[in-house]
Amino acid sequence: MEGFFCCHGTVAHESSLGDNECYPNDWDDISFRTKGQDGVAEQTRALDELRPVNFELDYVIYPEGSVLISMGRTKVLCNATIDENIPRWLKTGKDRHGWITAEYAMLPRSTMERNQRETITPKGRTQEIKRLIARSLRGAVDLAKLGERQIIVDCDVIQADGGTRTASITGGYVALALALRRLEKKKVVPTGTLTQAVAAISVGILKGKAVLDLDYEMDLAADVDMNIAMAADGRFIEVQGTAEGEPFNRGALNAMLYLAEMGIQQLFKLQAAALESAKI
Repeated sequence: MEGFFCCHGTVAHESSLGDNECYPNDWDDISFRTKGQDGVAEQTRALDELRPVNFELDYVIYPEGSVLISMGRTKVLCNATIDENIPRWLKTGKDRHGWITAEYAMLPRSTMERNQRETITPKGRTQEIKRLIARSLRGAVDLAKLGERQIIVDCDVIQADGGTRTASITGGYVALALALRRLEKKKVVPTGTLTQAVAAISVGILKGKAVLDLDYEMDLAADVDMNIAMAADGRFIEVQGTAEGEPFNRGALNAMLYLAEMGIQQLFKLQAAALESAKI
């Protein structure tokens, strides 16, 4: 890996472990092209550019909060349900408060080949992802103010082209925000129960360069892939990174963290714009 783009207009060159020096480079002239899952459609975007993002609010009419998030060809349906009960383990504890939990599933034909429906025991990957979503979304809520109730956020992938877990967090927050704002309007919970936005994005190292928002094809080819969730106050909630081939150094890590933070800041703006248009 010869170099890692770490900020707009600079590239971090890797000469030794921990070497983070930055040198001028014209990022705007660099882009990549990937072939679509249909084998025909192609997309071209800059290394620091998100795929097109869209939120369709109240996609399902029954949940307290519902959104269909699209990130490129990835589409995830996120539904938030208010449950006036809390988990049993919370009932028996001294510190009783509200809770946010999540479920995650991929529909059988959300992928190029049919997956088996997970009807009895979820796979290890599914369990890991649903816990990641729930941990991330709890970072958006004051659980004490929520009271003795829980909100369940169901994230169902209806079309997968990479980044399904990060799209679930980003869309799950919007569904959660809809549900909580409606509770606040009814004065069921106090103002301020929803504390801040949460979003997530994937980044990676592909052909020696840091790239933002990996689709499926890019993820397969990446030397490093990383999923990052952040809160609006700038703190990290989750950082998951793996070197698929050679280990990566601090310069590569810094480049990916910078790209992720930049992409997530854009997602915060898109979430806010979507919620501004919501009927509460």
